[in-house]
Amino acid sequence: MDEPTVSPPITVAPADIQPRTGFPWKSVVLIVATIALTVGLAFVPANLIEQLGDYGYLGIFLVTLLSSATIVLPSPAVGLVLAAGGAATLNPTLIGLVAGLAAGIGEFTGYLAGIGGSEFARRTRFYIQIERYVQRWGMLTIFVLAFIPSPFFDFAGIAAGTMRMPFSRFLVACTLGKTLRFIGVAWLGQMLLG
Repeated sequence: MDEPTVSPPITVAPADIQPRTGFPWKSVVLIVATIALTVGLAFVPANLIEQLGDYGYLGIFLVTLLSSATIVLPSPAVGLVLAAGGAATLNPTLIGLVAGLAAGIGEFTGYLAGIGGSEFARRTRFYIQIERYVQRWGMLTIFVLAFIPSPFFDFAGIAAGTMRMPFSRFLVACTLGKTLRFIGVAWLGQMLLG
């Protein structure tokens, strides 16, 4: 009986894989577009925000959407929701739902900035800590930071985009947190101003 011959193992030299050295146009375009929107919204006249507030729920939606689309700039939406909550003709819970939905959609810009590249944010100690929280607790971190009014939420959106958290999960956690916050703010406005 012939013994089978064993061939020596085949070794393949690893291919020299060269990283792509092309310019990251997509990242640059996304970052520039987000910055342009943020800067553009900073120049929106204050009386435009007051005029939009006169349109009830639609005005609340538009102002909140636009103000949430900025990155790191303070948002006039909380003040508008507080004042709208004191209006006799508007329901505070519905105000909160409308504002929360608009804020969740508006926060897409931070998420988009993360997808485009977050080199600027990564240089801050706040971002590094928030990125760790998003990585460890995911949607819970997004929800909590959306509920608490602070500029740090933008870092959470950037971290979620950088880590490629599914946008649907980001949107649900963000919208839920912001909706609960705005419902509370609207009812506070009802108690204080109504």
